[in-house]
This record gives sequence, structure tokens and C-alpha cells, in this order.
Amino acid sequence: MELFPAIDLRDGRCVRLYQGDYERETVYGDDPVAQARAFAGDGAGWLHVVDLDAARTGEPTNRPVVAAIAAAVDVPVQTGGGVRTEEAAEALAEAGVARVVLGTAALEDPALVRRLASRLPVAVGLDARGRDVAVRGWEQGSGRDLLDLARDYTDAGVAALIVTEIGRDGTLAGPDLDGLAAVLAATPVEVVASGGVGTLDDLRALAALEVGGRCLAGAIVGRALYDGRFTLVEALEAVAAADAGGDGPAGGLR
Repeated sequence: MELFPAIDLRDGRCVRLYQGDYERETVYGDDPVAQARAFAGDGAGWLHVVDLDAARTGEPTNRPVVAAIAAAVDVPVQTGGGVRTEEAAEALAEAGVARVVLGTAALEDPALVRRLASRLPVAVGLDARGRDVAVRGWEQGSGRDLLDLARDYTDAGVAALIVTEIGRDGTLAGPDLDGLAAVLAATPVEVVASGGVGTLDDLRALAALEVGGRCLAGAIVGRALYDGRFTLVEALEAVAAADAGGDGPAGGLR
């Protein structure tokens, strides 16, 4: 299972939101590029970067910061937030982003996702409260079911589904293992988990999750790292040990 340390951007700073609430923001630093270099230096195989301003408005407020992060590290960067047009996705790819994440667009314009996936590495972000997938920076419910959407993208050519339980995001309360298991059972596409990781045991549980011979391809970790619950080095060691104890995930992220 690949570990993705998260860098969430708002007004050019590193922040975390609690349960996706823009009014419950914690600022962790003013230099996202330095944070990216630190994660890469500690052994991260990927970085997960989100433009929270763009997710809310569709305007790529932090794109220069994303480009600076991609230029500063020699590990692949996965980026989402407000990517709702071909031009936005292509601009991120040209800025050095290795994989573009589409969330709102995946619900509102599935044809766009399929077109992009035919020529760019694309992931679909499915951010849900329970099984109701949210859009536009998590501020609106869509009325669409998480598992139905996971199935819809089975044949779309996307590299991964990034599944976030909004009610757990930023809470350190533990991941939604049952919900993630249901997604694994619903689709053959690689699944990356996000939301709720607060301990090394949470990471071990994610690495051990298996449904029908399939495991998670990755897990995103944010607040637990910034709050010092564990270091990235400790997290990577825990995941490596858990993977060594089993067959590890089938898929191409490792």
C-alpha cells in the first residue's frame, strides 16, 4: 500500500479542514514547498496536493504553488481541487503534476473524465458523507451513491478512485474500513483511502484490508502527521511491515 502525505492549500498556505468545513481550518505552515521537500526527504513515494480554494470556486488560485511543489521534489505529485475542464487538467499536467484528480467533474461531466483518462493519468475523487457523494469543495450533496459511482468508472480508464469519508476527515477518529471494503468489492479499479487516520494502527488496518483478494492501493494521511501523532518515517515503516505480512495490494502504485 502506497502512503500519500497530504498538502492541502488555501491562500498559499498548508492547512487542514475539519470534516471539510472551511470555517474550521487549522494553518500548519506558510511554505508548502518546504513541506513537500520534507515529505520527499523522509521517503514519501507520492505527494497528495489539494487546492481547497479551487475546489470551492473552480478558480485555480494555488496553481503556481502546485507547480512549485512539483518542480521542487523528485517524487510524483497527485493533485486535485477544482479541476472541471480539460484546460485545467492539462495545465496541471504541464506544471508537472503526475496524476490529476477530478471530483465534482466526475459527477457533473463523466464524459470529460473519460476523455482525459484516454491521454492523461487521472483519478476520480469520491468524497462522501455516508454514501452520498459531495461536490464543490464538499459543500453540496449530489444525491449520488458512492458505490454506484465507483461502478460507473470501472471501464473509464482511470488510474484510481480516491475515496474520502468526509465525516472522518481531519478527525483522527479512524478510517471507515467497512465503507472502503464495500468500494473494493464494487470495482476492480485501484482504491486509495482518505480520511480519519490517527494512529499507526489505523494504517496497519488499512494495509491489511482485503476483499476478494484485493487490497487498498494507497492511503492519504494529513492531520496525524502535522499534529505529530507519528512521523512519516514511522508511518512508512508500519505500512511496509504490514505489507510484508501479506501479499500486499494488487496494482501499479507500489
